[in-house]
Amino acid sequence: MFTQRRRNTAVALAAFLTALTALAAAPAEARVDRGAVHPSLRPHLAAYYDFEHPARGNPARERDQGFSRTDIDLVGGGAAMRTRDGAHRGSRTSLQVRQVNPEAAGNDDWKAGVYGASGVPSLRAFNAAKGITVMGWFKTTGPNPGRNSNTAAPDDHYSAVGLAGVLSGDSDGHAVRGLLEIIEVNGELRLVALGRRIDGASSQTFAASGDWRTLLPDGEWVFLAATFDFDTGAMALYRNGQRLDGFYTVPGDPWDLSGPGPHRASPTDPRGIKIGGSFPQNTGERNPCDCRMDSLMFLNRAVDGDRIRAQYHLSNSGRR
Repeated sequence: MFTQRRRNTAVALAAFLTALTALAAAPAEARVDRGAVHPSLRPHLAAYYDFEHPARGNPARERDQGFSRTDIDLVGGGAAMRTRDGAHRGSRTSLQVRQVNPEAAGNDDWKAGVYGASGVPSLRAFNAAKGITVMGWFKTTGPNPGRNSNTAAPDDHYSAVGLAGVLSGDSDGHAVRGLLEIIEVNGELRLVALGRRIDGASSQTFAASGDWRTLLPDGEWVFLAATFDFDTGAMALYRNGQRLDGFYTVPGDPWDLSGPGPHRASPTDPRGIKIGGSFPQNTGERNPCDCRMDSLMFLNRAVDGDRIRAQYHLSNSGRR
């Protein structure tokens, strides 16, 4: 009888230890608020920031709720960048980014991100990726584009407004693998998806046909998504779940897709993520955005329109 009890105790202890080990090894996607993310996106949600999870002991850092666990820095304003203005009912706060001093060159702009000069290992999901999707909620809150603080000319403005993107594997903090932004195309500012398949090579841009000020009206939350399929070369933009008409701006084959596939991004870890402007390592300023951002998602697949619409409707069902 005593032996049997010891055996049962040992079995129970082994089961407990197995469960504990499984819990510790559970995929990081378990951290995601399951009411905020559509189930079809979770397997590819490498990084997710809702700006309601400051790092323990450091409120100037935001914890990643995606599976990569890539925490980011709130650069320039720290914890003060979290603003009581959630984009949807499930959100309480968003991130405020902005240009601080347009009169002088410096490193005081409010932006966010992470940077590693030899790559960020936790972002390995974007190493040799088949595709990328960047999406989230955005609201412009001031004049865009900002004054170019790198020149003395008082009427010189930047030619772009940075929203959010994944850096390339050889980036100096500006070059990207996949980016949502507003940039000048043929002398006119447009909302674009800008992607680069091969480090150091040419990028391709897919520009929305509509006026960017209509697509992103001042003071209004808008859900934007950009997709990059590195195998086929297809790119797309979405606004509030609907695909936007647009056009490619670079002729030829900038992603070098003429050879046999399948084609993927460069086999390098991205050097980081940038949000609201370039150089998340805070060594310079370029293309600031005077805006708020919420529920930013970085996926290691070019997801289809059905899943983007599903995510929009999920969060929009509780809009304020």
